[in-house]
Amino acid sequence: MTRILGIDPGSQRTGVGIIDVDATGRVKHVFHAPLNLMAGVAACKGDLPQRLRRLLDGLRAIVEEHRPDEVAIEQVFMAKNADSALKLGQARGAAICAVVMHDLPVHEYGARQVKLALVGKGAADKAQVQHMVGAMLGLTGRLQADAADALAIAITHAHVSASARRLGIDERLAWSRK
Repeated sequence: MTRILGIDPGSQRTGVGIIDVDATGRVKHVFHAPLNLMAGVAACKGDLPQRLRRLLDGLRAIVEEHRPDEVAIEQVFMAKNADSALKLGQARGAAICAVVMHDLPVHEYGARQVKLALVGKGAADKAQVQHMVGAMLGLTGRLQADAADALAIAITHAHVSASARRLGIDERLAWSRK
């Protein structure tokens, strides 16, 4: 059994989702939640360093409680606003640091790869991804968007890893055509 932590990084809210994967590639839901980095002290809302600290502390607590074996995180996409893209990159960096401090291997997936793996088309919308995550994990009710994205990233990694093992190739090459 492999436990995968999926992370959908954000500078205001970071989605986390944890699944267990058995040797056959079946996935089972363990945990999901959004880490709200803006909650609490009003002064923190504009203070990015304090939000990054909340992200580090939140991920550390989740890693210590759930003990994942691997981590899958979404790659940065180009945002329309440069300031937003920089903040997202800093949040992503903080998330990676939080998990590598626990010696966890990190695997990265683009948003299109995740959508393709779960829905079958790289241009799927958030509602389609949320629906497929719920269906695949047997969850009822509406999933919070960031947590659903984190679970989707974890599921994508589980599928890519299982496919790569079956094919006898390195999982880093599974999406590559080089």
